[in-house]
Amino acid sequence: MSTPATPPKIFDRVLLRRRRDRIASVADPRRDFLFAESGERMLDRLDDVRRRFPLALDLGSRDGLLGRLLQGRGGVETLIQGDLSLGMVRQAGGRALQLDEEALPFAPESFDLVLANLSLHWTNDLPGALAQIRHVLKPDGLFLGVLFGAGTLAELRGVLMEAEIAETGGASARVSPFADLRDAAGLMQRAGFALPVADAETVTVTYVGLMPLLADLRAMGEANILDARLRRPTRRAVIARAAALYQEQFAMPDGRIPARFRLIFLTGWAPHESQQQPARRGSGKINLGEALRPPRAP
Repeated sequence: MSTPATPPKIFDRVLLRRRRDRIASVADPRRDFLFAESGERMLDRLDDVRRRFPLALDLGSRDGLLGRLLQGRGGVETLIQGDLSLGMVRQAGGRALQLDEEALPFAPESFDLVLANLSLHWTNDLPGALAQIRHVLKPDGLFLGVLFGAGTLAELRGVLMEAEIAETGGASARVSPFADLRDAAGLMQRAGFALPVADAETVTVTYVGLMPLLADLRAMGEANILDARLRRPTRRAVIARAAALYQEQFAMPDGRIPARFRLIFLTGWAPHESQQQPARRGSGKINLGEALRPPRAP
């Protein structure tokens, strides 16, 4: 029997954990605003599901933000919170534990609901992470997640690349690869979810310039963790040129620059016999030829 291939190392998750540990105890409003926005939009989808969830998992809970947003919503009775960062877990309090989204420490069929608010885009093996989520769901359990999708920070990616090429003659890896909407829907099917749905929304945040945008990304713990990233500080000339290019190419009438975050929302159910099933192949009662035949003249 062949050994499963090890997924490539795209992200430095040790660095991700260290950065989250560093920001865990910092009371900075810039740290949570985007996660609060995506969390509210995800919970709006949960509000549409009319059922109770006795045991739920907040996967990648950070400091417990999603739990605070829930406040009894969505039929959640007991919430377990888990994050890669021990510092974040300590901030979350309650029923919280340190875990790795790439190696879930739960038995199969443990949860009625799994929520993942912007915690899966840093996994090296997203298909594997989704498959693990399905395995820890009880039959007919629900998964709701949101992750950054293709198009996120496209403006930043473009100006940094252009500036670095102009100043150094080459370009380093700076912005993460993101799944697009079609990829996300396919990954849900591949992971074995029933009734999978993927949809997308865009959140646009405006800034007076490039430096405040970069400061926000650092405050959120969302700066570059690509394993192939540049390992030395970026030249000031590169940042200065990128800031000028951003302003020149994307400035709005009021002079502010936009940063667009593409949010992909994932919904799927652990399979159960009670769920709606596609018709058995060949069970149709109408002949296709008859259905496509043009109507006869009167």
